[in-house]
Amino acid sequence: MHCFRLIERLTFFSCECFALVLPLCFTVLATDSGESTYGAYKHVFIIGIDGAGTFFEKDYMENFHRIFADGAVKYGARTETKTDSGPNWTSILTGVSYFKHGAENGVVDGDQKRVFKRYPSIFSVVHDAMPDAELASINNWASINIGIVEDDIGATKITVGPDSATVDAIVNYFNEGHAPAVFFTQLDEVDGAGHAYGSSSKEYEEAMKAADGYIGTIYDCLEENGLLEDGLFIVTADHGHKATGGHGRFSKIESYSTIAVKGKTVVAGGSMDSDVKLRDIAAISLYALGVKPTEWSFSARVPGNLFTDVKGQVRPYYRDITDLICGTFMWIYTNLGHPLDEYF
Repeated sequence: MHCFRLIERLTFFSCECFALVLPLCFTVLATDSGESTYGAYKHVFIIGIDGAGTFFEKDYMENFHRIFADGAVKYGARTETKTDSGPNWTSILTGVSYFKHGAENGVVDGDQKRVFKRYPSIFSVVHDAMPDAELASINNWASINIGIVEDDIGATKITVGPDSATVDAIVNYFNEGHAPAVFFTQLDEVDGAGHAYGSSSKEYEEAMKAADGYIGTIYDCLEENGLLEDGLFIVTADHGHKATGGHGRFSKIESYSTIAVKGKTVVAGGSMDSDVKLRDIAAISLYALGVKPTEWSFSARVPGNLFTDVKGQVRPYYRDITDLICGTFMWIYTNLGHPLDEYF
């Protein structure tokens, strides 16, 4: 009986894959991208809230909704197939899929230079294009500065926690007059609450409210220092958390996240198009700064309904066929309610 059910499900998946992938062939002919907003920004600020998933949409996220009332927000951005921090922060900062970079949490914790000889972060790509550009990464989770942001590009790398101390370091950094081309921060305590209590808990909600306050503090600091006129402000998360706590599997609550973008050329009220992945933040950031991706395996794209004159770039699936095939199967699997968990 189990074998029959498995075959039945796989047959259904195969049919759905064909139905999903076929329109992509025509998308290549149907989409176009404008260039006038290309390079319109001097700064990109990426604020990452670890473990927050799509919970930014909650009414209690007052600063988030204040900031992005005239921005573009996607609550259905797809994570990497493995819904852990290492795989997703790596893809967000490289534009490369998990199937290419293979970065697990443990790998990011250790020496990952072998990965980034092949898959440079956006920090490195911007440094190569603009050697004098200032770069900064200020995080709670040390692994990002250890395993993702390169050591040899002159980036300011600060690791400090708890989140309140991380934000204090960020405010001090900008109040000292720094104006980086690329800035990234990761705040960790929402993820901690998700692991300990689950995303349906009061503790998780309180952690999200605290993160909302931190988002507001960082945004207001940037505004006070005159960095938002030519700055693109992005808020995201690497994955969500199950109601009972934890992540790493394939449920919707783990596998969908948020990308919110605000800037002078962003569509006010934009929701982006249907094919949005977290790794697209790399493409969005480089496009905003006017820097071309240099890595052959770069499979991120600039979504439509984000910048005012960009209909949406075609995802270069030919660069990562494994991601196309496996990602399509897992998209179907997730949206069917991950029915085969008993087999794994």
